[in-house]
Amino acid sequence: MSAVFTSLPGTALRADARTSGSEALHPAAGEPPVKAEVEFELAPCTATPVERALPWTRRLLDNAPLRRAAILAALALVWELLARWTDNDLLLPTFAATARAFAAGFLSGELLEKAAISLSLLLQGYVLGIAAAFALTALAASTRLGRDLLSTLTAMFNPLPAIALLPLALLWFGLGAQSLLFVLVHAVLWPLALATHAGFQNVPEVLRMAGRNYGLTGLRLVVHILIPSALPAILSGLRIAWAFAWRTLIAAELVFGATSGQGGLGWYIFQNRNELYTDRVFAGLACVIVIGLAIENLVFATLERITVRRWGVQR
Repeated sequence: MSAVFTSLPGTALRADARTSGSEALHPAAGEPPVKAEVEFELAPCTATPVERALPWTRRLLDNAPLRRAAILAALALVWELLARWTDNDLLLPTFAATARAFAAGFLSGELLEKAAISLSLLLQGYVLGIAAAFALTALAASTRLGRDLLSTLTAMFNPLPAIALLPLALLWFGLGAQSLLFVLVHAVLWPLALATHAGFQNVPEVLRMAGRNYGLTGLRLVVHILIPSALPAILSGLRIAWAFAWRTLIAAELVFGATSGQGGLGWYIFQNRNELYTDRVFAGLACVIVIGLAIENLVFATLERITVRRWGVQR
C-alpha cells in the first residue's frame, strides 16, 4: 500500500491511499485501518513577502570608498573657504591653486622625479630595517640572551627620534645616501622589532608545543610556527614602521637637501619654501600624502585581505 503526496501552488495537498472507498473504510481483517483523505490549503507563492532592495541612501552610506571620498571633498571645501577668507596666497594658497601647482609639477615630471628619488631611498632603508628587525626578534625568540638584548636595545633606542641621529650620520657617512639609509634603518628597526616580539609572545603555548613535538626548534620554530601565528602583529608593525620611515625620510631630506643641493620630495618642499612658492610647497605635501594613502590602501590593505582576513585571524 503506497501513498502519493502532491503539492502544487494554489492546489490542495492530497494523500491518496489508492484503494476503493469501501475498501478504505472497511479494510480486510488483519490489515491496519486506512485514514481518510485530508486536504491542506497552501498559500500562493505571491503571498510570500519579497525583500525590498535597500534605499539608495543606505547603499551610499555602506560604500566605504564613497564615504572616504566625501570626507576628502569636505576637507578640500573647508580648505578653499578658509584660504579665501584669509586672502593671502603667501600664507595659505587655495585648494584650486594647489591643485594647479600639483598638476603642473606632475606634467613637467619634476614631482615624479623627486618622488622616485624618495621612494628608492625609502625602499632600500625599509628592506634593511626589516631584515635587521627579523634577525633580532628571531634571536630573541630562540635564546634568553637574545630576549635580554632586544629588551635593552629597544628601551634605549626606540624613544630616540631617528632625525636626531642625522648629524651623526652626516659626520660618519658624509653627504650621501648612506646617511639617509642609516636614519631610515633606525626608524624601521625598533617599532617593527617590538611589534614582532609582542606577536611572538602572544602565540599560544599549544602551538609552540605542537611545533616542538614535530622537532622544530630555533629558527625552524620561528619560521614555521611563530611567524604565521604572529602575522597580524607583524603586519601592524610593518605599517607603523613604514609611517615612521616615510616621515623620517621627508624630514631628513629637508636637512640633507639644504646641505647638498639635491634630494627628493623633502628637498622639493624646502627649495620652494625658500623661493616663496607656497602653492608648490603644498603640492609637495599633497604628493607625500597621496603616496602614503596609496601605500596604505594598495599594499598593506591588500596584504591583509589576502592573508589574515582571508584566514579569519583578523576582522
